[in-house]
Amino acid sequence: MINLASLFGKASPPLAGLDISTSGVRLVELADAGKGELRLERYAAEPLPRGAVVDGNIENIDQVSDAVRRVWKKSGTRARLVALGMPPAAVITKKIILPAGLSEDQLEVQVESEASQYIPFALDEVSLDFDVIGAAPNSSEDMEVMLAAARREKVEDRVAIAEAAGLTATVMDIESYAARSALERAASAKPGQITALFQLGAQATHMSVLIDGDSVYEREQPFGGTQLTQDIVRAYGLSFEEAEARKKSGDLPENYRADLLTPFLENAALEVTRAIQFFYTSTPYTRIDQLYLAGGCALVPGLVDIIAGRTRIPTAQVTPFQGMQLGAGVREQQLRQEGAAYLVACGLAMRRFG
Repeated sequence: MINLASLFGKASPPLAGLDISTSGVRLVELADAGKGELRLERYAAEPLPRGAVVDGNIENIDQVSDAVRRVWKKSGTRARLVALGMPPAAVITKKIILPAGLSEDQLEVQVESEASQYIPFALDEVSLDFDVIGAAPNSSEDMEVMLAAARREKVEDRVAIAEAAGLTATVMDIESYAARSALERAASAKPGQITALFQLGAQATHMSVLIDGDSVYEREQPFGGTQLTQDIVRAYGLSFEEAEARKKSGDLPENYRADLLTPFLENAALEVTRAIQFFYTSTPYTRIDQLYLAGGCALVPGLVDIIAGRTRIPTAQVTPFQGMQLGAGVREQQLRQEGAAYLVACGLAMRRFG
């Protein structure tokens, strides 16, 4: 069986979470602070050239590995082991039911047999992993197993990036799973509460709806912060990189808010509202109790308020480091401003603790 880089396995410390997205790479290192608490030791981000990563695919390994080297150095971490993430669209997941009590070898044979029914590729072209969830519902003689598979070349691209930067990939997770783990730790939900997480990236927005920690709905749509950057490029004649930098710093002409930012916020709120309505019409659920926003685009000023107003659902930015102790080199004010962009990296870093 081709293992998906310990997708569900445990990693040996020290370990850094490394999130590679369309717009940049983000690194988080956590430590055990004792008594069940975590400490944020280090975090850092480094932008990527446009086109280095497109739709989750690594298009330029050299550019991405260079950015990984820079972010590793910038963070000050000494961790050489990293947990990486795969985009949800690049991984096929399926819950399957198998007889309980199988040996490890028997389980691998059964999983490969079942996988061939759900994976539209030859098994020698995929990286495959599985995790035994527990007893199957309504059957003590069976067990529920989560199967995960991805094209091997996509996994190997990420492993090669880590190696080119002098690092070792010991865990390969699914980005949406990592985000949910970090959210569950940072934002405790009441039993039965329906929570929607919107991860707003540069080019895509991923929606996950959770009940008691389990995902009941997932959807991805092509909307992200690059749209606003491109508007700035067209309006002010800037390069893409300069427009991105000025968008983050706010160093733009007076008409920026009225002419560009407000229409973008309106469009973002419309996209979120449509996604919620689609959730209502395609599932048995008729309510959402809490919205959380994460990702780099979630940092755009005014986004939380306009989405809360349009949806009439309590809305907040995710603060993935909520309740954590902070290392000596962590600047708390900067962390409050940028924290929502590190949800996936934080979830990946948590894999250090199994």
